[in-house]
Amino acid sequence: MAPPRHIAARGWTMPDGTRARIYLLRFNSTAFATHTRDELNLGTTMQLTPAGAEETAFDTTWTFSRAVKGVASYVLTEKAPHGPAHTRLAYSGAGDTLALIVHERPGKKEAARIPFQQTVILQNQLLG
Repeated sequence: MAPPRHIAARGWTMPDGTRARIYLLRFNSTAFATHTRDELNLGTTMQLTPAGAEETAFDTTWTFSRAVKGVASYVLTEKAPHGPAHTRLAYSGAGDTLALIVHERPGKKEAARIPFQQTVILQNQLLG
């Protein structure tokens, strides 16, 4: 994987206990960002999952009608049964920047779909 030029991260906790995190990785060029996306198998097998997530699958509730021009998104959710927390995550790429968006809710309930999708849409609008 090509080393990023800049990394930025931001996180917060929602009233229901869901922890949200956004990581932005900026590379020296679009080619380096694309190479990294390809190495992570984004859009195909997605064999790499964040720590704590047992196994993920593409989120079929995400539709391309929410897409932002110039931004490619790969939205996943942790398969049931999940461990001590349920994780939703998305990778978004635009130009020389790759974003990882994570919502993780501890306990038996799933991380809420709508707030997660709103976070992805807003981040994609900022990237686009």
